Amino acid sequence: MDKNISFTLKVWRQNGPKDKGHFDTFQMKDIPGDTSFLEMLDILNEMLIEEGKEPIVFDHDCREGICGMCSLYINGHPHGPATGATTCQIYMRRFKDGDTITVEPWRSAGFPVIKDLMVDRSAYDKIMQAGGFVSVSTGAPQDANAILIPKTVADEAMDAATCIGCGACVAACKNGSAMLFVSAKVSQLNLLPQGKPEALRRAKAMLSKMDELGFGNCTNTRACEAECPKCVSISNIARLNRDFIKAKLKDLSLIHI
Repeated sequence: MDKNISFTLKVWRQNGPKDKGHFDTFQMKDIPGDTSFLEMLDILNEMLIEEGKEPIVFDHDCREGICGMCSLYINGHPHGPATGATTCQIYMRRFKDGDTITVEPWRSAGFPVIKDLMVDRSAYDKIMQAGGFVSVSTGAPQDANAILIPKTVADEAMDAATCIGCGACVAACKNGSAMLFVSAKVSQLNLLPQGKPEALRRAKAMLSKMDELGFGNCTNTRACEAECPKCVSISNIARLNRDFIKAKLKDLSLIHI
């Protein structure tokens, strides 16, 4: 049975993107080890409400590691100390009695703070709108096995599709780059026959939108890969760069013609 722990919790408080912001410190007592990190924040908010104080704003939804909403920077790591897990999958047994736990929002120009620990990640939606889709005629869908796809290719596309769009890659990157996210979303479509006709246009459009929204570029530090809760590989970034170069070369050839 997990033991109860007591610890110091430092939480970032900020009223909006232009507010200076500050840390508030709380003393958490006798928190069960089998409490999830978000449940611990729920307990803190109940305490604050009972004291007549404003609760901490943080993002969450499924609490199952699927939706990517629980975007918290815990002790210097996106989603906390675990590998291959989101914030909602972190349990307090991972921390020791007497620890100091620091919680911050994602830090990126592309993700402005809405309030406290909640950030605006709508930039990802705009990147997807730029090219994260396949243009098809409407009608009844084909059978799943109508188009033969090698298993290795299908597996690679599925690995890319595991990206949940949480933004941990951006938070981990010193450049604030969204390349891992963009490359995963491009790869899951470009690898499959349905996505190939628009592959080059898609790579160029989504990268252009990423740059437009203020995200940095990739310098291969691999911090994104190390912190990604779904272990998305940076090999997707290499594929995206190849497709982008092909698209630019195609544009040049059309200009000369």
